[in-house]
Amino acid sequence: MKQRTILREASLHGRGLHTGEECTLTLLPAPANHGIVFRRTDLYGSPELRLSPEGTAPDLVRQTTISDGSTSVQTPEHLLSALMGFGIDNVVVELAGKECPILDGSAKPYAELILKAEPVEQDADREYIEIKEPVSISARASSLIALPFDGLKITCTSADDRGIHTQHLSIVITPENYAAEIAPARTFTIYEDIEPLIKMGKIQGGSLDCAIVIKGDKILSKEPLRFADEFVRHKVLDILGDLALLGKPLKGHIVAVRPGHALNNKLMRAITAEEEQRAAKAAAPAGAERESPAPIAEPRRRNRSIAPEEKTLDIRRILDIMPHAYPFVMVDRVTDFSAEDELTAVKNVTINEPYFVGHYPGNPVMPGVLQLEAMAQAAGIIMLRHMSVEGKLAFFMSADNVKFRRTVTPGDQLVIHVKITRNKGRVAAAHGECSVDGKAVSSADLLFTVMEAKSVD
Repeated sequence: MKQRTILREASLHGRGLHTGEECTLTLLPAPANHGIVFRRTDLYGSPELRLSPEGTAPDLVRQTTISDGSTSVQTPEHLLSALMGFGIDNVVVELAGKECPILDGSAKPYAELILKAEPVEQDADREYIEIKEPVSISARASSLIALPFDGLKITCTSADDRGIHTQHLSIVITPENYAAEIAPARTFTIYEDIEPLIKMGKIQGGSLDCAIVIKGDKILSKEPLRFADEFVRHKVLDILGDLALLGKPLKGHIVAVRPGHALNNKLMRAITAEEEQRAAKAAAPAGAERESPAPIAEPRRRNRSIAPEEKTLDIRRILDIMPHAYPFVMVDRVTDFSAEDELTAVKNVTINEPYFVGHYPGNPVMPGVLQLEAMAQAAGIIMLRHMSVEGKLAFFMSADNVKFRRTVTPGDQLVIHVKITRNKGRVAAAHGECSVDGKAVSSADLLFTVMEAKSVD
């Protein structure tokens, strides 16, 4: 994959969300290996700021701020999200002001600005930061996990303390997906949080022109919601913007539960620390001790079809059928295909699960989003049972009526019961329930589809 910049200069003008000040932002082309650099043209000498994990100011309340100690840029996350979503590696961002414009509260205007400037490939190859081992961060009821993945995928659950407006989304980030599914999602806030934020000196430029306000069960907005799950889509948007501070594009799968700028920043720093450790080991002297690589096993030929007489599936058969691999297989055994469109499966939860390292230290709890993933994987098995699965993958699309009732901890056996409620060709709806010791722990209504895919062998 080649690095990308833009072909021509492009500008926009707007008001900052927190300062309320007017500012102009201009994108300029940059050479290969230049990176994303901010230039404050309103300050003497036009000082520049380069993206780096260390360059984040401590104020991460409802915004991200990058700083080198003397110069800063506030609220760049929507612009950075758009640059990351479109795979822009090299660009100069000239800013005549201290804060990037909030515009309509989404990254859509920035996406349109990038398209106007026209992304172009460069001669140099792109360098990635790749997640090789699970990295996790948690704080109270929020958690972030980075898992290995050949691409960039984000699975996110958004919710508030009242359990209202719980939303879930899992999406592979591509320029096309980002422009259509993520960029238009607007920022939002709880009505009760507005006064405290104003007292903190925040949201001086805030209004319904640039944000959605949630007041009880009501949604206050100048236009209808752009997506039924617009809140979780904006959370994905922010995760991308905050992870852009890594300074390089990322390959990995981010699993997020109730994320925010501060937690996103901690994950970004944890990924950086892991990357630096790996680089240090690779640079160790030739005589230093290293673990011997494990022998490579001869790959086993997969039997992708599920025969009608198969009433149970062990883990080897599950791995035949599904594209998932460690550490993201959430079904250990199908114990019963009790009916044509129904199954029961189990997931044995052990202390060895990689997410328990950070969720939570000293009090390990299985993230609800992974229970949801277990239900989705079980539903995918049912869907694939009814067709030839060769060259096909079951993709989880959305979840509604998600409920988490009890915690799941190491030593529990998660019993997953899934039933197809609607099946129209390649698209199906299902209801899933998870229980431990006969007591319900979670449930959801799921929507998924089967699509053509390249071989995952």
